[in-house]
Amino acid sequence: MLRKSLWIDGQWREPAHYVQLRSPHSNEMIAEVPAATIEETNDAIASAYGARSLMRAMPAHERAAILERVAALLHGRREEAARLIALEAAKPLKYARAEVDRTVQTYKFAAEEAKRLYGETIPLDAAPGGEGRLAYTVREPLGVIGAITPFNFPMNLVAHKVGPAVAAGNTVVLKPAGQTPLSAFMIAELFHEGGLPPGALNVVTGAGSIVGGGIVEDDRISMVTFTGSPEVGKSRRERAGLKRVTLELGSNAALIVDRDVELERIIPRCVTGAFSNQGQVCISLQRIYVHEAIFDDFVRRFCHAAEQLKVGDPLEPDTDVSAMIAVSETERALAWVREAAEGGAKIVTGGKLSGGALAPTVLTDAAAHMKVSCMELFAPVAMIGKVSGLEEAIALVNDSKYGLQAGIYTNDIGKALQAADELHVGGVMINDIPTFRVDHMPYGGVKESGTGREGVKYAVQEMTELKLVVVNRSI
Repeated sequence: MLRKSLWIDGQWREPAHYVQLRSPHSNEMIAEVPAATIEETNDAIASAYGARSLMRAMPAHERAAILERVAALLHGRREEAARLIALEAAKPLKYARAEVDRTVQTYKFAAEEAKRLYGETIPLDAAPGGEGRLAYTVREPLGVIGAITPFNFPMNLVAHKVGPAVAAGNTVVLKPAGQTPLSAFMIAELFHEGGLPPGALNVVTGAGSIVGGGIVEDDRISMVTFTGSPEVGKSRRERAGLKRVTLELGSNAALIVDRDVELERIIPRCVTGAFSNQGQVCISLQRIYVHEAIFDDFVRRFCHAAEQLKVGDPLEPDTDVSAMIAVSETERALAWVREAAEGGAKIVTGGKLSGGALAPTVLTDAAAHMKVSCMELFAPVAMIGKVSGLEEAIALVNDSKYGLQAGIYTNDIGKALQAADELHVGGVMINDIPTFRVDHMPYGGVKESGTGREGVKYAVQEMTELKLVVVNRSI
């Protein structure tokens, strides 16, 4: 039986307590992992705090080289990493491999950004009294970054916090999701092998109330970067005091489909957006608003494509959909679907279990107040609604407490630009699904979808402090 220890100060630390880690797909025990105490969490924070001066002084080219080595090492262990993700998260192997590839790219982007911590010169003589002075800005690391990551992209979302932090010269205390710690421990090993100094990265697993709370409330932590639910995110922000906080929270991503699009070209993309990783993606395609002229055809084609997806073992290479992260989450999603059906919505396909996994499910006629329409499903469920035109569709998309990303398919540039102007979200994808993301673009939302931006360059900016230097040349 695999047994993992805490990663503190560049070495494995035997914890006081362990918990069992089970496969979401088979429920078999796959490892014993640490359940850290507050004392062990404090040790990890102390280690990161002690290493901050060393990381701050490290030249940019050395930080970049470490990140490049990590990317190369991970690429060399691609299949091992992908199977680890599939095992602990039940992510189908094809998507796990894609995540590893993205993670490699994220660390490469971080290596590049380590060399781009630019400042600027300020023309002080633009104001009376500013003559004879030279002014410039520099970016400096904040210190210790507390990173709290979710289960759905257990390797790449760790990279989106650890990569920029190291690039900027910070140290990190990482708390990965309780269900997916193994991939985080693997990354710690790779950073150690890649030459990161002891204490610069610490990985602590355990209860959110103990480990997460300890990270958020400790004054030695300079910044908290959190990805998770809005409820937990709000709590973390309230308890963080004056620390800098970035939050990537919930979503209810929507797509508008205009009457002039070729459905055979977009249906496969829409199905991927709705059902990849069991819909457990922050920008999973949950709501689709289709023009009434093509609504019936879209529903027919979409459901047919969804029914072709293979539901099964995540370790099988041709599996498209597998078990959700926990039985309780499957039960919640089913309850929401049944509630919608009892309220008048129509289950066109799915709505039942297949080998313990929720089959891809499509609903129509779901009212805006139903949970499947207004809450974050985080499940392989899509709601398709009929609209008479663009204005109605935009109003429905915006009628949400979330605002991460949205998409529109149309051949009318005027409609595309109108949607870009009027959709109240962090990112608008024109002629693509809202699930589109590459790892160097700015990524974040409005309303209850969070604050701040990820995407390596933008995360580096969040993780650095701008300092002004003014030189009086007349002395």
